[in-house]
Amino acid sequence: MFDERWAVVPARPVATRWATRRAEKLVLGVVHNVTAATRLFDVLPLIATDPRIQVLVACTGSSPFTPGTVEHLARLGVMSIDWAQAERTPFDLAVAAGYGGPLERLRAPLAVLPHGMGYNKYLEIGDRRPVFGLSAEWLTRDGRLIPSSVVLSHDEQLERLRLSCPEAVPVAVVAGDPCFDRMLASRPLRHTYRAALGVRSGQRLVVVSSTWGPGSLYDEAADVVRRLRVELPLDEYQVALALHPNTWFGHSRWQVRMWLAECERAGVVVLPPEEGWRASLVAADVVVGDHGSVTFYGAALGVPVLLATAAHDAVDPASAVGRFIAKADRLVPHRPLRRQLDAAKSNDEVSEIAALVSSVPGQSATLLRAEFHRLLRLAEPESPPEVRTLPVDRITTPPVVHQWVRVEFDTPDRAEVVRFPVDLRRCSPPDSHLVVGVDTPDATLLESAEIVVQDHEGDAERWIAAMFDALPGLGSASMPDHAGRWLVGTQDGTLLAFSGPTHVGRVWASVVHAWQLLATPFPAQVTVTLGDEEHTAEVRQLRAASR
Repeated sequence: MFDERWAVVPARPVATRWATRRAEKLVLGVVHNVTAATRLFDVLPLIATDPRIQVLVACTGSSPFTPGTVEHLARLGVMSIDWAQAERTPFDLAVAAGYGGPLERLRAPLAVLPHGMGYNKYLEIGDRRPVFGLSAEWLTRDGRLIPSSVVLSHDEQLERLRLSCPEAVPVAVVAGDPCFDRMLASRPLRHTYRAALGVRSGQRLVVVSSTWGPGSLYDEAADVVRRLRVELPLDEYQVALALHPNTWFGHSRWQVRMWLAECERAGVVVLPPEEGWRASLVAADVVVGDHGSVTFYGAALGVPVLLATAAHDAVDPASAVGRFIAKADRLVPHRPLRRQLDAAKSNDEVSEIAALVSSVPGQSATLLRAEFHRLLRLAEPESPPEVRTLPVDRITTPPVVHQWVRVEFDTPDRAEVVRFPVDLRRCSPPDSHLVVGVDTPDATLLESAEIVVQDHEGDAERWIAAMFDALPGLGSASMPDHAGRWLVGTQDGTLLAFSGPTHVGRVWASVVHAWQLLATPFPAQVTVTLGDEEHTAEVRQLRAASR
């Protein structure tokens, strides 16, 4: 039968007698901000795939990080209604990933689950600082319990709930962590995620994670991001940054990109706020983080973790995260970072604490679907619920614009090449030269470059000649031609063509630079080592020196 409640949704075909599907139950997804939305849409498919159920979504508008939420929901293609309409409409179930806003006004049983790794942080209400999601200040209004179901991920949260809000214990359900379960299910795709993040054979992936607000890594130790990238060889390490969505939407995407522009030019892979961080944790070799959920998830996955900072006063010391930051190893800023990363390892004590991520790993989908259908008073589908793997989002990793390059020959036709991003705060590495891409925004570095490169195929000879006219102090210029060869021209008129792997084409100009310093004849073939990879190119001299 047609459900007359749908008539309250204006100007929507599904809200009229012309609806194609006649759902029996109406569910509201309650969204506070993008952070909560990402968790909510981990679990809504457990019921939204049921043809007996129609899901609508409403944003409370109560979060200081609401900007970006409407756009995020629009990209998902969900049907949204305004909050006033959500309050007027009777629903069979409402599901929220967090507290805040007038949830008590909803005319529906309400299930609330955490939008991070359980409930750990203090959050001020007036002059009090209760634990968010586990205290009476969040769970009750005027003495009445707000949620019909308090979803917890581990029994330890149930014990803390018993102390802080005992009246909520009868409606508490320990149902595991759906976010963590998706990461567990995605482990077979680890190498796929690494490739999507631009991690090459032999490289180590360092994931830097920052929660939001005072005391976070990006507040107290933001320079660690830049330092990690400029202190680690480009061909041996990849660095990815996961900032909390509240940082992105609290300051604006544009502003955050401006702050991170130098890091991105140095090669840091900046992950989008909505997704990507989970796949990066599955792919990671080491995590550098703080007291946020992402860092804890990394430890729960068995990845070695180093804390760059941790706001002990921001979390309940009895919580899983509070216990974790008390025992996790620290990154010491004034010591060489590479040595600390290479020595990082998991230990039994931290692993035991990290196991508090879930009492029922791998079972969250089953338990949550059962709870939602119980509240809906609807029989579950016969088929088991789907545990979805994480999406494979290929992240653009453009070439590092400014590089210090050192070439060391074993023989004239075999060399090891070591590359670092340029950091003008530090001296150049010994025996290195400056390579600058044409996409540099820094005119001073362009004028100072010993080698200028560009990556797009074209009339390479003409472009190389133009570069020497424009930059009189330039030593070499290089770009690929229409035949797919990398041409390298030098100040004395020499022109060489390299036929080999194109994705490492920038390196051939550095090889030529080193040959000329050593006054070495050009061999017919050359092999270079970049990190753990070897690349070989055929060398052809197109023009000899003319000046």
